Amino acid sequence: MDSYESDLKRLEAEVRGTTLRVYWEFFKGGGYGVREIQRRLRLSSPSVALYHLEKLRRLGLLDKDNYGQYVLADGVKIGVMRSFIKFGRLVFPRYLFYAIFFWAALSTYIAESILWGLSLDATLTVVTLCAASASTYEAVRAWRDRLI
Repeated sequence: MDSYESDLKRLEAEVRGTTLRVYWEFFKGGGYGVREIQRRLRLSSPSVALYHLEKLRRLGLLDKDNYGQYVLADGVKIGVMRSFIKFGRLVFPRYLFYAIFFWAALSTYIAESILWGLSLDATLTVVTLCAASASTYEAVRAWRDRLI
Protein backbone atom coordinates (compact mmCIF):
# COMPACT_ATOMS: atom_id res chain seq x y z
CA MET A 1 0.00 0.00 0.00
CA ASP A 2 1.46 3.36 -0.98
CA SER A 3 1.54 6.52 1.12
CA TYR A 4 -1.48 8.11 -0.59
CA GLU A 5 -3.71 5.10 0.11
CA SER A 6 -2.61 4.91 3.74
CA ASP A 7 -3.33 8.65 4.17
CA LEU A 8 -6.82 8.17 2.72
CA LYS A 9 -7.49 5.24 5.05
CA ARG A 10 -6.36 7.35 8.01
CA LEU A 11 -8.66 10.20 6.94
CA GLU A 12 -11.60 7.84 6.50
CA ALA A 13 -11.00 6.42 9.97
CA GLU A 14 -11.07 9.89 11.56
CA VAL A 15 -13.97 11.38 9.60
CA ARG A 16 -17.07 9.68 10.98
CA GLY A 17 -20.35 10.62 12.63
CA THR A 18 -20.84 14.34 13.17
CA THR A 19 -17.52 15.18 11.54
CA LEU A 20 -18.71 13.41 8.39
CA ARG A 21 -22.01 15.32 8.51
CA VAL A 22 -20.06 18.59 8.71
CA TYR A 23 -17.85 17.51 5.79
CA TRP A 24 -20.95 16.54 3.77
CA GLU A 25 -22.34 20.06 4.27
CA PHE A 26 -19.18 21.54 2.76
CA PHE A 27 -19.11 18.90 0.01
CA LYS A 28 -22.55 20.08 -1.13
CA GLY A 29 -21.04 23.52 -1.57
CA GLY A 30 -20.38 26.80 0.12
CA GLY A 31 -18.28 28.39 2.79
CA TYR A 32 -19.61 28.50 6.32
CA GLY A 33 -18.75 29.97 9.68
CA VAL A 34 -18.95 28.25 13.05
CA ARG A 35 -22.44 29.44 13.99
CA GLU A 36 -23.84 28.70 10.56
CA ILE A 37 -22.66 25.08 10.78
CA GLN A 38 -24.07 24.87 14.29
CA ARG A 39 -27.49 26.01 13.04
CA ARG A 40 -27.50 23.98 9.83
CA LEU A 41 -26.66 20.73 11.61
CA ARG A 42 -28.47 21.57 14.86
CA LEU A 43 -25.37 21.05 16.96
CA SER A 44 -25.63 21.72 20.68
CA SER A 45 -23.16 24.63 20.81
CA PRO A 46 -20.73 26.67 18.70
CA SER A 47 -17.82 24.93 20.45
CA VAL A 48 -19.01 21.55 19.12
CA ALA A 49 -19.17 23.01 15.61
CA LEU A 50 -15.73 24.57 16.04
CA TYR A 51 -14.28 21.25 17.22
CA HIS A 52 -15.46 19.44 14.07
CA LEU A 53 -14.45 22.31 11.76
CA GLU A 54 -10.97 22.48 13.23
CA LYS A 55 -10.65 18.69 13.08
CA LEU A 56 -11.44 18.80 9.36
CA ARG A 57 -9.02 21.70 8.88
CA ARG A 58 -6.27 19.85 10.77
CA LEU A 59 -6.85 16.83 8.50
CA GLY A 60 -6.46 19.06 5.43
CA LEU A 61 -10.07 18.70 4.26
CA LEU A 62 -11.07 22.31 4.98
CA ASP A 63 -9.32 25.66 4.64
CA LYS A 64 -10.08 28.90 6.46
CA ASP A 65 -10.23 32.19 4.59
CA ASN A 66 -9.36 35.70 5.83
CA TYR A 67 -12.95 36.30 6.98
CA GLY A 68 -13.10 33.25 9.26
CA GLN A 69 -15.18 31.20 6.81
CA TYR A 70 -14.31 27.56 6.34
CA VAL A 71 -14.22 26.23 2.76
CA LEU A 72 -13.67 22.81 1.26
CA ALA A 73 -10.07 22.05 0.31
CA ASP A 74 -9.56 21.28 -3.36
CA GLY A 75 -9.48 17.76 -4.71
CA VAL A 76 -10.03 15.72 -1.55
CA LYS A 77 -12.80 13.14 -1.53
CA ILE A 78 -12.96 10.55 1.19
CA GLY A 79 -15.08 7.51 1.91
CA VAL A 80 -18.53 7.53 0.42
CA MET A 81 -17.91 10.96 -1.14
CA ARG A 82 -15.99 9.24 -3.94
CA SER A 83 -19.32 7.81 -5.10
CA PHE A 84 -20.81 11.25 -5.74
CA ILE A 85 -20.59 13.85 -8.50
CA LYS A 86 -21.26 17.55 -8.01
CA PHE A 87 -23.03 19.88 -10.42
CA GLY A 88 -22.90 23.26 -8.74
CA ARG A 89 -24.70 22.79 -5.43
CA LEU A 90 -26.41 19.57 -6.55
CA VAL A 91 -24.87 16.26 -5.54
CA PHE A 92 -25.75 12.96 -7.24
CA PRO A 93 -24.58 9.38 -6.80
CA ARG A 94 -22.27 8.43 -9.66
CA TYR A 95 -24.28 5.27 -10.36
CA LEU A 96 -27.40 7.34 -11.01
CA PHE A 97 -26.05 8.29 -14.43
CA TYR A 98 -25.35 4.66 -15.30
CA ALA A 99 -28.86 3.71 -14.17
CA ILE A 100 -30.42 6.45 -16.30
CA PHE A 101 -28.37 5.33 -19.31
CA PHE A 102 -29.33 1.65 -19.00
CA TRP A 103 -33.03 2.36 -18.30
CA ALA A 104 -33.14 4.73 -21.31
CA ALA A 105 -31.40 2.16 -23.54
CA LEU A 106 -33.78 -0.60 -22.45
CA SER A 107 -36.85 1.60 -22.92
CA THR A 108 -35.70 2.75 -26.35
CA TYR A 109 -34.94 -0.82 -27.44
CA ILE A 110 -38.35 -2.09 -26.34
CA ALA A 111 -40.21 0.89 -27.85
CA GLU A 112 -38.44 0.60 -31.21
CA SER A 113 -38.94 -3.17 -31.30
CA ILE A 114 -42.68 -2.70 -30.77
CA LEU A 115 -42.83 0.21 -33.23
CA TRP A 116 -41.07 -1.73 -35.99
CA GLY A 117 -42.79 -5.01 -35.19
CA LEU A 118 -39.56 -6.82 -34.32
CA SER A 119 -39.22 -9.54 -31.72
CA LEU A 120 -37.21 -8.77 -28.60
CA ASP A 121 -33.88 -10.49 -28.11
CA ALA A 122 -34.22 -12.12 -24.68
CA THR A 123 -30.48 -12.06 -23.91
CA LEU A 124 -30.11 -8.37 -24.70
CA THR A 125 -33.23 -7.50 -22.72
CA VAL A 126 -32.17 -9.49 -19.66
CA VAL A 127 -28.59 -8.18 -19.66
CA THR A 128 -29.72 -4.56 -20.01
CA LEU A 129 -32.39 -5.05 -17.33
CA CYS A 130 -29.77 -6.50 -14.97
CA ALA A 131 -27.38 -3.60 -15.64
CA ALA A 132 -30.14 -1.04 -15.09
CA SER A 133 -31.29 -2.73 -11.88
CA ALA A 134 -27.77 -3.09 -10.48
CA SER A 135 -26.95 0.55 -11.25
CA THR A 136 -30.18 1.71 -9.65
CA TYR A 137 -29.50 -0.41 -6.56
CA GLU A 138 -25.97 1.02 -6.21
CA ALA A 139 -27.21 4.60 -6.65
CA VAL A 140 -29.85 4.14 -3.94
CA ARG A 141 -27.33 2.44 -1.63
CA ALA A 142 -24.80 5.26 -2.09
CA TRP A 143 -27.49 7.85 -1.35
CA ARG A 144 -28.56 6.05 1.83
CA ASP A 145 -24.96 5.54 3.01
CA ARG A 146 -23.88 9.16 2.45
CA LEU A 147 -24.05 10.13 6.13
CA ILE A 148 -23.20 6.89 7.89
